[in-house]
Amino acid sequence: MLEKIKTPKDVKKLSIKDLDILAKEIRQRIIEVTAKTGGHVAPSLGATDLTIALLKVFNPLSDRIIWDVGHQSYAYKILTERNEQFDTLRQLDGISGFNNIFESKYDAFGVGHSSTSISAALGITVAKELKKTKGRTIAVIGDGALTGGMSFEAMNHAGHLQKNMIVVLNDNNMSISKNVGALQAYLTNILVSRSYNAIKGKIWDLFQHFPYRIKRKLIVVAQKFEENLINFFVPNVIFEDLGFKYVGPVDGHDIERLISIFNKVKKNIIGPVMIHVVTRKGKGYEFAENDAPRFHGLGPYEVETGKCIGKKGISYSNYFGNELCEIAKKNKKVIAITAAMTDGTGLVKFAQKFPDRFFDVGIAEQHAVTFAGGLAVQGLKPFVAIYSTFLQRAFDQVIHDIALQKLPVVFCLDRAGLVGEDGATHHGAFDLSYLNLIPNLIVMAPSNAHEFSEMLKFAAGYGEGPVAIRYPRGSAIFSDKEIAPLEIGKYDVTIKGRKIAIMGIGKAYMDAEKVHEIMKNKIPKLKPYLINVRFLKPIDKELLKRFKNKLDYIFTIEDNSIIGGFGSQIKDYFADSKTKVYSFGIPDQFVTHGKMDELKKLIKTSPEHIYKSIKKIL
Repeated sequence: MLEKIKTPKDVKKLSIKDLDILAKEIRQRIIEVTAKTGGHVAPSLGATDLTIALLKVFNPLSDRIIWDVGHQSYAYKILTERNEQFDTLRQLDGISGFNNIFESKYDAFGVGHSSTSISAALGITVAKELKKTKGRTIAVIGDGALTGGMSFEAMNHAGHLQKNMIVVLNDNNMSISKNVGALQAYLTNILVSRSYNAIKGKIWDLFQHFPYRIKRKLIVVAQKFEENLINFFVPNVIFEDLGFKYVGPVDGHDIERLISIFNKVKKNIIGPVMIHVVTRKGKGYEFAENDAPRFHGLGPYEVETGKCIGKKGISYSNYFGNELCEIAKKNKKVIAITAAMTDGTGLVKFAQKFPDRFFDVGIAEQHAVTFAGGLAVQGLKPFVAIYSTFLQRAFDQVIHDIALQKLPVVFCLDRAGLVGEDGATHHGAFDLSYLNLIPNLIVMAPSNAHEFSEMLKFAAGYGEGPVAIRYPRGSAIFSDKEIAPLEIGKYDVTIKGRKIAIMGIGKAYMDAEKVHEIMKNKIPKLKPYLINVRFLKPIDKELLKRFKNKLDYIFTIEDNSIIGGFGSQIKDYFADSKTKVYSFGIPDQFVTHGKMDELKKLIKTSPEHIYKSIKKIL
């Protein structure tokens, strides 16, 4: 059946029976490809039937569909002229794991983070109206994205404007509501029917002829009656209060039912409407259904067993979780906070051992940071674990609510630097830059697991202000070398030299080691310093002062944007010196998706590329 689908228009030609077959084939296609490439398996399997129903009713080029977040959209990619390229999912020069307006005309808006779809959909809806172009706008929001405050800001505005837009709430938290039954289905049919809405419209028109006070009372009574009727069956009256017509819950795996609802909403309802669709993450693949958190996003796996392939050692995320548990045993004030990433940030064990000291606030990074500030001002010690790319969303809160007040909150920035196949929306490419400019903040980056442990212990005992620790995605690196004691702002001179220094921060220190080794073998007379930069802030002024005018060259290496990062600080410090500073890091561009080694070669930050550049400079 899938071979017959060349464009989304072909979906409209199929019968319900054919669409059910198509859904099975798409799921098989997703499983076969992601087993090789990795990806967000469970969310996309759960949204497959929903995708088919949407394309059966709507035209994705005129009725713009926005996915929130984009990792639900694999089936959409397959059905919108990307099936032949689907084998390249998340690979260098292949298709993205998220929606990308540069990739396809069918992708209405890029969504890699979350909670943005309703805002974008409202903007597109208003623009269509101003331009007098036809077509609906549909925001499909799920995977917890509705927990983000931006979603409610957008709904509040949409309810006020009363524009014709559709929000599909893909409720895939495996919490199928008890009120999905015959009575609820009957009520839903009434709410979307042409006759009901026509009668409602006539009643509203009739009210306009009454004096204002009487009209107002009648409208309030009528709205209250309708609200109570819906509330009797439906728990989500908040949508009605925000100005949306609420429809649902609807079984998100009943394609025929979904098509019927979408058609009725499209034809009969004016203004913003919320369609509540209940789906199951991992639908159609036993291992993903039974372990949805793991299959939310993972690397390559065996289709027959569901086991991951080639996963070695403990990840930095899980190492962090284990270490924090040990710290929390000794320090009762330690609190762990995350934003819908309990598993992703390695806090599952902490949540189990210390349930009263663990808080998952949903996809609400701004709230997470200020919530931590409230805990800290009362003498507790919050550790806020958020991916580097997601902490960007709470930049203002880090400055005004934490750093300005010198609150002892610890920010644990997972996935710092390049993250590989998840691509531009998920690379932690900017944290050193945006944290660099914040006063009162200590910023550290471990080069291995032992340093990471020492930094966490230091942060737990530091009470003078906030601390940020950035660490990479992937397996933790363990070193046999003795670790120098941790002192605020002090670098570790691991190899002494002369005239030249190579400085690496965090994970990039390993690249600095490799560059140093290459230089040692190919230009043995140089003998450069090798320095492990543990602190971005404060910088080691004592060491740098000794280097001033004594070194000819300093080369800095970081897995962060070259603009505003560690290298920028060193350049500023040596600006009035004869010492020349050259920096290597992520260039002024958004880096695509691909394997880590491929990306480093692409942006010329592999040790071999850096060595060649240094040789040319020298």
